[in-house]
Amino acid sequence: MEGSAAAGHHERLRLVFATCDEAALTDIGQDLAPAFFISLATDASALLQSLHEHTPEIVVIDLDTIFPDAPDVFSHVAAIREAAADILLVVISRKPLPKARQRTRKAGGDEFLLAPVDFGELREYLLEAGQQRHRDLQARAFRDEVTRRSSFCGLIGGSEPMQRVYEALRRVAPSNTTVMLRGESGTGKELAARAIVSLSPRRDRPFIGVNCAALPEALMESELFGHEKGSFTGAHASRPGQVELADSGTLFLDEIGSLGLALQSKLLRVLQDRSVQRIGGKSPRKIDFRLITATNDNLEQMVKAGQFREDLYYRICVIPISLPPLRDRSGDLPLLLDHYMRMYCIAADLPLKRFSPDAMQMLESSSWPGNVRELENLTQRLALMVDDDVIDVEHLPQKLVIESAASQDKILIPAEGVQLDEEMSRIEFAYLQAAIRRAGSKRGAAAVLGIPIQKVKYLCRKHGI
Repeated sequence: MEGSAAAGHHERLRLVFATCDEAALTDIGQDLAPAFFISLATDASALLQSLHEHTPEIVVIDLDTIFPDAPDVFSHVAAIREAAADILLVVISRKPLPKARQRTRKAGGDEFLLAPVDFGELREYLLEAGQQRHRDLQARAFRDEVTRRSSFCGLIGGSEPMQRVYEALRRVAPSNTTVMLRGESGTGKELAARAIVSLSPRRDRPFIGVNCAALPEALMESELFGHEKGSFTGAHASRPGQVELADSGTLFLDEIGSLGLALQSKLLRVLQDRSVQRIGGKSPRKIDFRLITATNDNLEQMVKAGQFREDLYYRICVIPISLPPLRDRSGDLPLLLDHYMRMYCIAADLPLKRFSPDAMQMLESSSWPGNVRELENLTQRLALMVDDDVIDVEHLPQKLVIESAASQDKILIPAEGVQLDEEMSRIEFAYLQAAIRRAGSKRGAAAVLGIPIQKVKYLCRKHGI
């Protein structure tokens, strides 16, 4: 049969056909059974049971016979979709329901068909759409597996530099050791801090993050250490600081190099005594916390310049872990693009977009001064603002296109420049040799190069060939 031949070229899929219309059984047996593994369900409960027992790839529902008295049949379609998220779901009705196709799609169905149905055409549609859905699911499973293998507690990347970071985070997590995370802005230092906490004994305790560059020093002191009521103008009530709130948990100080020397001295005292005294307070409070810091500054140079206390530096730089910039993470950019594109398309309920090879090549050649944060922001903008399913070069920011062209220019013309006449002579010589080797003669080389034989002979004398 035609259905058997069509099915023979594909993996046979499992199909549940939900109907109690006996007249349809003959057509199902003749047209669908040779192409699929068929299971029949004659009512709603049997349909749900078949979903669990047979885990089909395709479900076809005769709405009129399975949900005959339902005031809203599409709510049942939504329930079936919720019970089996990945199936190809097709519904059939003999009633021309208003906006049936739109309501079917909104409920999670893939297609609405108005009876009577040509079962031969239905078979061909189910074969093609079912196989495409099967391929899409396999591709998604493969991408998910790649992402799983290339991610670590929210950090995405399978490159060798990131694997070294993952190993370092695993090693330090179980201890109470102070860690300093180093790296350029946007490399994911806070994510790394949270990864340490998630693997540590303090995972269920408070995680208090403070951006030390976010507030002026006068306010940062109160933010870090807290204050008592009336300790300064505007202190209308006592308030614990972030250090105090981190008791029994983890304190994460981002951009610690921006702290002034006075605050550095107070922080050093807190670390030495493991206690904090609020502004205006009379006695210190014992605090148990783990400290993780992050910086994109060169603290060693700041120590030499007198901008950062040397004793505090040695207190916080017990185990330094460097996060690599995106430009040094070979192969990670496509993973990150796929991760963020899926995340923002799903969040905005948009079809998943992909990048053309040319666009991907241009993105991979960028230096990404803002690192992963810059990449994430760009991906979010492209997901929301580009209508096409494929992101191409024309959709990318102009600065990326210019940067890519400049990069190619640097490869073509090095910093020391070139001698154009010498360069052209080398190119001429290389083409002439290649043409003669390919053609086997000077006359053949002339035809390959599209120039007269007299010019080939002249060039051979010129280059000594």
